[in-house]
Amino acid sequence: MATPYNKLINNLETVKLDKMREGLDSYITFINDGKKTVIEALYELTNLEMDLREKRAINACVRTANFPYIKTFQDFDFSYQPSIKKEQILDFQQLRFLEQKENIIFIGTPGVGKTHLSVSIGEAAARNRVSTYFINCNDLVLQLKRAHMENRLETRLKHFAKYKILIIDEVGFLPLDLESSNLFFQLIAKRYEKHSTILTTNKPLSKWGEIFGDPVLANAILDRVLHHSHVINITGRSYRIKDKLVMIEEEGDAIN
Repeated sequence: MATPYNKLINNLETVKLDKMREGLDSYITFINDGKKTVIEALYELTNLEMDLREKRAINACVRTANFPYIKTFQDFDFSYQPSIKKEQILDFQQLRFLEQKENIIFIGTPGVGKTHLSVSIGEAAARNRVSTYFINCNDLVLQLKRAHMENRLETRLKHFAKYKILIIDEVGFLPLDLESSNLFFQLIAKRYEKHSTILTTNKPLSKWGEIFGDPVLANAILDRVLHHSHVINITGRSYRIKDKLVMIEEEGDAIN
């Protein structure tokens, strides 16, 4: 016959109170030894369970954000990119820009750290359980075009419009045809003054007419993106090949 202890263990396992199940024996001992009251033990056991569920929820937010990799502000060498105001970037992790529905645009040549910084902001948001999603610009427009062909464009636009932070990477890496540009505009218009969008681009804003193939459409997009925004121009060397350059320099010194 199962004892009350066995029944309790079974109940905890059935309702998936894993952390309480894990700590139960220790707390029974604490109670028997007079080190904890029953109320104290139950309170601390439930706290352990709540902490575990919070960590799981945070990890789920990070997983569903679709980051290409996990990078944090601590991983970024600000000394290598003196054009960046470190204090301004670090302030983004406080997520104050979300309150004003502000956008962030990182502009710079390939490899200077635009994607790294956008992921760092998104990661900080996701760990605060802010709905966040990362997507390459080309992948985004392909999804919207496919949805348009299948008569479910509005549903897909709503999907991307719902995120508190949408990170669109590599805007301008490939030129967009007129249909793609119009779809991109529709998404930006849906998010305008409702949620924050983070964009990375290798093209100066003055060249966005070339990206979207229509200066009028480009201006309409920029008008909504820039209205409440932080524009970060990164003019340093390629952050991506920094370690390779250091290795080459060290090898040159050794030869000399």
